[in-house]
Amino acid sequence: MKLLSSPLPLAAAAVFLTAATAHADPPRLVLQNGRSIPLTAVSFQGTQYTVVGQADFFSEGQVIPLASVDHVYGDKPPEINRGVAVVLSGKASDAIKILEPVVAANGITSKIPGNFWMEAARALVVAYALNADTAKCNDLGKQISEATPAPGNDPIVALSRAIMLPATTRADDREQAFRDLTSDTFPADIGAYASFFRGNVLREAKKLPEALESYLMVTGLFPAGGMVINAAAEINAADLLSGMNRPDEAVALLKSAARDAGDTVLAAEANKRLESHK
Repeated sequence: MKLLSSPLPLAAAAVFLTAATAHADPPRLVLQNGRSIPLTAVSFQGTQYTVVGQADFFSEGQVIPLASVDHVYGDKPPEINRGVAVVLSGKASDAIKILEPVVAANGITSKIPGNFWMEAARALVVAYALNADTAKCNDLGKQISEATPAPGNDPIVALSRAIMLPATTRADDREQAFRDLTSDTFPADIGAYASFFRGNVLREAKKLPEALESYLMVTGLFPAGGMVINAAAEINAADLLSGMNRPDEAVALLKSAARDAGDTVLAAEANKRLESHK
């Protein structure tokens, strides 16, 4: 069985990427006074929002100071999970096409608690890094760093550099670059991505027990990093377990991956591999 370093078949991806993307409760800005306004009804410049469309309690042209916004409310755009799944399936260019519009649409919430921009933007940096697009990695990495309250670069910058290490770099050095980011001092999604890619490096180096351990770290140490990253790691771990003649454990992981992956190409991939175990 192939691991997720190889692209999924285009036909499988198309089933999910052409699915309806409407979500029940689009993102809204919730103000300190409890009122809210759809994200699509405002523009942002400097330190204020301006109402650009019709919305309850608000008139066109009305100014809403950034400081008066409490948080973002609504359902996460489904394109984020779908984009992450495609990234981890080895099709970075296709993932970029999914994620760039989400990042652009949610950029005006980048400094608001509860925003969906950060998850999408970090996933997009990973996709740019897999495509070796240094300029776009640096540009978006800078935007992410500026949007977070912590000083210095966001750890996604270090993750992108680890991904873009030249193929001539020693496997031990590449593995260490990812290992350095598998700390609970970093955001959970950073640790999850780093463990996933570290597993790929170890697998390529034929260090299969260590690779299995790294994939299992995603769900064991960084489960909050994202259900889709969990699913990708579970699928790869299941493949390694199958090769170790541990089919029961492999099946259990694939069932978990099918649940975790939701409406993404990874769910189809997990179910396809489950069929091969029957």
